[in-house]
Amino acid sequence: MQLGDARRGKLAANITGFGRTLRRAGVRMDSARIALAQEAAQLVGVADRADLGAALEAVLVSREQDRGVFRELFDAYFRDPEIANKLLAQMLPSAEGKAEVSKRRPRVREALSPQQAFGREAPKPDKEVDFDAAMTASDLKLLKHAEFSALGATEYHLVDRLAREIALPVPQTVGRRTRAGWRGAQLHWAGVMHHAARTGGELLQLRRLQRREEPLPLLVLVDVSGSMERYARLLLAFLHAATRDVYGRKGRRDVFAFGTHLTDLTPAFRLADTDEMLAVASAAIDDFAGGTRLGESLSTLRTQHAKRLVGGRTLVLLITDGLDTGEPDLLSRELDWLRLHSRRMLWLNPLLRFSGYEPAARGAAVLHRQAHGMLAVHNLSKLQDLAASLAAVMKI
Repeated sequence: MQLGDARRGKLAANITGFGRTLRRAGVRMDSARIALAQEAAQLVGVADRADLGAALEAVLVSREQDRGVFRELFDAYFRDPEIANKLLAQMLPSAEGKAEVSKRRPRVREALSPQQAFGREAPKPDKEVDFDAAMTASDLKLLKHAEFSALGATEYHLVDRLAREIALPVPQTVGRRTRAGWRGAQLHWAGVMHHAARTGGELLQLRRLQRREEPLPLLVLVDVSGSMERYARLLLAFLHAATRDVYGRKGRRDVFAFGTHLTDLTPAFRLADTDEMLAVASAAIDDFAGGTRLGESLSTLRTQHAKRLVGGRTLVLLITDGLDTGEPDLLSRELDWLRLHSRRMLWLNPLLRFSGYEPAARGAAVLHRQAHGMLAVHNLSKLQDLAASLAAVMKI
């Protein structure tokens, strides 16, 4: 059987374009899966649309959270040939009305419409730089070192997706709970006797109780003021995806946004899907792109959320450019308290993109004096190096 429409012979190209659209929606995709999808289409044929959709879903989707995205995109992509052609040509804004993307889930809307900025309407996509979803090695290298503040709308969308694939191994610490193992001061008598029952009462293995290793409690404070507008959404998406598996079932992860006041984003971060988290966070933050009053926000953290800091073991990530408009004395007092009740307080500063940067502003000078370390987060390369930088600072 020859793959393709008998009249036009473009089904193979449409499946390839459909795979690229799925990749734009955040579904893990590569050329091998697209090739399997074309083979699956040859086996089941195109007579029954439901069978074709089930076959493509079986080979293109590997995560449960992506199934709903796949089904909505499949319905939109293969329902109207004109929409399919526009999607394939990446002229998605003109097809927005036909696809009825306003009623779809966030990941599908982003794949079928222009990139939405965090908290406001996005600018029109750039015409000068047109990256295809199937990027070349040179394109990836350029984006890896591109500063977030200099990205166009199309580049920002791609960098956002790439940032979600970066791993962030959080430093581990020895917890209070124990488990069976071969090291430890106490014998695991329950395990010893259970094994002896299988060997006729002979004590052949002396299992011990050893303390479990668990990720350090994490407290993230993200600046959502106007000067941090280009970084807030992307870094929230990165941290949610990078720490989701680490803190999904164990450990503690608390996230707050601050501008003119403090906003608790911890309930939003409990959501499994990153796009749903961003939608809930966007609705919760009412001071986005405003001023920065870090001292007052930390005062609210101390008076209302002090229990979020666990026994002096918490790792604090403070993401801001340090351009605070509040009182430096108040900021200094609150940072003293935060430093005293945390294990490490790390300042993630996007302004480190400038060579020879010095924290000359009043708020930045206080932060530089109180923080245990200052790390850069202005491009993908720095995000990839963040895990090693965290480990180095934790050893100080």
